[in-house]
Amino acid sequence: MGKIKVYAFLFLCFALLAKLHGQDTKEPLPVSKVFEQIGQIHGITFNYESSLLKDIYVIPIEKETNLSAKIKNLEKQTNLVFEKVSEVVYTISKIIQLCGYIKDSELIMPIEGATVKSKFGYAITDENGYFEIKLKSPNEPLTIRHIGFKTIERQVRYFNLVDCGTITMFVQQETIAPVLIETYLVKGIDKRRDWTTSIDYTQFSLLPGLIESDVLQTVQALPGIVSVDETVSNINIRGGSHDQNLMLWDDIKMYQTGHFFGLISSFNPSMTQTARVINNGSDVSLTDGVSGTIHMQTDKQVDSQFKGTFGLNFLNAELFTNIPVGNKSSLQVASRKSIDDLTRTPTYDVYFDRITQDTEAENNASNVTNSDQNFNFYDVSFRWLYQPTDKDFIRLNFLLVDNNLNFNETANINSLSVTKESGISQHTVAGGLNYRRVWNSKLSTILNIYNTDYELQAINADVIEGQSFLQENVVSETGINLEGNYIQNVWHFKLGYNFFETEVINLNDVDLPRFVRRDEEVLREHAVFGQIGYEHPENGFSVRGGLRTNYLTRFNKLIFEPRLNIRKPIGKYFEIEAQGEFKHQSTSQIVNFQNDFLGIEKRRWQLTDNNNIPVLQSKQLSFGMVYKNSGWLLDAKGYYKTVDGITTQSQSFTTKYEFTKTKGSYDAYGLELLVRKRFDNFSSWLSYSHINNTYFFETLDESEFPSNFDITNAITFGTTYSNNSWNISAGLNYRTGKPTSILQSGNEIVDDEINFGRANNEKLEDYFRLDASAIYKFKISRVFRSEIGASVWNITDRENTINNYYRLNQNDGVDKFSRFSLGLTTNAVFRLYF
Repeated sequence: MGKIKVYAFLFLCFALLAKLHGQDTKEPLPVSKVFEQIGQIHGITFNYESSLLKDIYVIPIEKETNLSAKIKNLEKQTNLVFEKVSEVVYTISKIIQLCGYIKDSELIMPIEGATVKSKFGYAITDENGYFEIKLKSPNEPLTIRHIGFKTIERQVRYFNLVDCGTITMFVQQETIAPVLIETYLVKGIDKRRDWTTSIDYTQFSLLPGLIESDVLQTVQALPGIVSVDETVSNINIRGGSHDQNLMLWDDIKMYQTGHFFGLISSFNPSMTQTARVINNGSDVSLTDGVSGTIHMQTDKQVDSQFKGTFGLNFLNAELFTNIPVGNKSSLQVASRKSIDDLTRTPTYDVYFDRITQDTEAENNASNVTNSDQNFNFYDVSFRWLYQPTDKDFIRLNFLLVDNNLNFNETANINSLSVTKESGISQHTVAGGLNYRRVWNSKLSTILNIYNTDYELQAINADVIEGQSFLQENVVSETGINLEGNYIQNVWHFKLGYNFFETEVINLNDVDLPRFVRRDEEVLREHAVFGQIGYEHPENGFSVRGGLRTNYLTRFNKLIFEPRLNIRKPIGKYFEIEAQGEFKHQSTSQIVNFQNDFLGIEKRRWQLTDNNNIPVLQSKQLSFGMVYKNSGWLLDAKGYYKTVDGITTQSQSFTTKYEFTKTKGSYDAYGLELLVRKRFDNFSSWLSYSHINNTYFFETLDESEFPSNFDITNAITFGTTYSNNSWNISAGLNYRTGKPTSILQSGNEIVDDEINFGRANNEKLEDYFRLDASAIYKFKISRVFRSEIGASVWNITDRENTINNYYRLNQNDGVDKFSRFSLGLTTNAVFRLYF
C-alpha cells in the first residue's frame, strides 16, 4: 500500500511538470496575431498604430480565459496601455515616462510640493523639485499647480519627453483676494478680503427660481439690491436708479444689460464665469457707478482642452465651445438665440405679455388691428486668450447683443386697408483688448482698451394719421486704462491713468408734419489715480486707501475722489469694517414721456451739460460688523449715501412730476442684515434691508418727498440643498411697495391737467413672491455629462403691482393704468457638457 502511494505521488509530480513544461514551450507569437485571435473569440477590435507593435511577441493565452484577464495579461507582457473606448473597441498606446525639475522663474529655486496631474496619474515634486509620472498618450492634458504660481496646463507632447528637463513656474500674474466668508449665501457666493462680494459660477449651486447662471438675477439676492419692476434693466443698489450702476463685462463698460427688454440678462451664462459686486469703497481704478459696480468676468486662463456646452430652455438655445489653439492660446465662443422662430412656449408667452402690458404692441386703438407680432433676441461673444511668454498674457473680447420687436398695424381708411409696421430694437457691439505683463515677482502692469457701441431705435407708426415717429439713442464710448501694481511684503501700491471719450446721439424724426431734431454731444475725460494697501500678516488688520483725480475737458472741471476701506478682526469670531468713497459719473438715463418707444425701454442715455443735467456726484460712508462661528454667519451693515445732480427725468416718475424737468439730489441711509446657517448639504439664509430714501428738489412745490426707489423694507429668505447630483432651492421675496402719487379726491382735474395729491405720499401694495428650482446632474459617458432642471417663479401666482400711471380720456375723465409683475412662470432646462 505504501508503494502505491509513492507511485501515485510520483505520477502526479511528473504530470504537473509535463504541463508546466508544455506551457513554457508554447512558441511566442507576434502580438498582432494574438489580437486577431482575441478579436475573433470576443468580437472586439483593437485600434493602434502599426509601428507600435513592431518586434513585440507574447505567449498565447488560453482561449477559455475571460476578456478582462486576457487584457491584463497582455498589459504585463507588452507594457502597453489598453483603454476601453466602447463595448467592442479598445485603443492601444505606449506608456510615456515624463520626468523633470520644477523651479520658480525668479530665483530658479526648486519648488517643493507642486502637484503634477494627468487624467490617470498624479505626482508631487520633492525637495529638489523633481517628479516622475507615467502617461498614456502624448495628447493627454497635464496640469501643474502650486499656490502662488501660475498654473501650467499643456498637452504632454509639449514637454521634453527625452530628458528630465526644467519646467519653470511663474508667480501668479493677478493676485486673487483670499476668501473672507465662504458660502456667503450659497456655494459659489463668497465675501473676499478685497471688500467685494464674489460670484463664481464654476462653484455655484442654485438660487430659488433660477436655473440659469444669470448674473443680474443672482445679485438681487444680496442685501441692499432690489429691482422695483422685477427686471435686470432696473436694478437698484442702495436706493439708486439703474443708470447709477457701473456695469462691466471684462473691463468693458456696458450700456445695455438685458434681453427681452430687461427680463433676462444679456450676458451669456456660459461665457461669464465670475462676477464682483461693490457697494462702497471702490478700487480707485473704477469710475462711474455712483450707486455700485457689477463687474462680470470671463475665464482668465488658457485652457488646453476642447470642451463645450449645449443648453436649451423654454426661452432660448445656447452653445459654448472652448477651442485650444496650440499650447499658448485658446478661443472661447458662445452664442444664444431665442427659440420663438421654432415654437412659442408658455414661458415665452408670459414674458412677452409682461413686456407689452398697456402698450400699442398689446392693445392698439379700437379701430386698429395688430398682426404679425415678432420678437427675437440673440447674443454672440468670443474670447481669445494668448500667452506668448510666461510673463505676458493677452485677452481679446467681442460681444454682440440684439433685441428686436416689430408688428403690423392695420386700419380701414377711406374704405382701403392700410398697414404700417412699428418696431423697436436694441443693439450692442463691444470689443476689448487686455494686456498683462509680469515684470518680476513684485511688479506687474495692465493695459486695457475697449470700445462699446449701443443703439436703441424705435419706429412708432400711427396708421390712422399716416404718421411715423422715428426715435434713436446712440452711445459710443472708447476707454483706455493703464495701471501698475507693486507688491512689497505686506504693502500693495497701485498707480494708473484712464481716458474716456463718450459720444451720445439722440434723434427725433417725425415725417408728418416734418420735424427733425438731432442732438450730438461728446465728452472726454482724463483721470490719474493712486492707491496704497496694507495687511498685517498676523492680526488680520487691513486698510486700503487711495485718491482719484478726474478732469472733464469740456467743462474744464476737476473732481477729486478719495476712497477708503478698513477691516479689523476682534477676537476669534468678530470683524468690523468701515468704507467710504466719493464718485462721479457723466452719463445718465432720462425718460421724456412714459409712452416713448411704445412704452418699452423708455430710458435714453444722455451726457451731462454741467448745468440742466449736472455731473452726478456721490458721497457714501458705511460701517459693518461680521460674526461667523460653527456654520453661522451674521453680517450687519449701516450706510449713508448722498447723490447730487439727479434730474426728475432720470428718476422714472409716472405720476406726479412725470412731465417736469428739474434737477436735485437724494439722501439714502439704511441697514443691511444677513443671517446664514450652513449644515451638512444645506445653506439657509435670511437677508433684510431697510432704507430711508428722500428726494430734494428746490424748484418743485414739494422740495422734499420720498424717492421712487424708497423700498423701505425688503426681505429674502431661502434654503438650498446641494450635493454631487442635486441642487434644490426654494425661497420667498417680500418688500414694501414702491412710493406713488394718487389723485386729489374730488378734484381730479384742474386746468385740463391731472391733479395729484402729495408726491409719493402713498405706496403700492406690498410685493410677495415664492420661488423654487431644482437641477439634477448626471454622467452619460466618459465624454458626456448632462443636467436637467426646472423652476417655478411666483408659485402662488400673486398679482404684484409694480407701477401705475394716469391718463386723461376723451370724456374729460381720468383713467388709471397699472402694470404687474410676472405671474406663475415655469421654465425647464437641458444642458449637455462635452
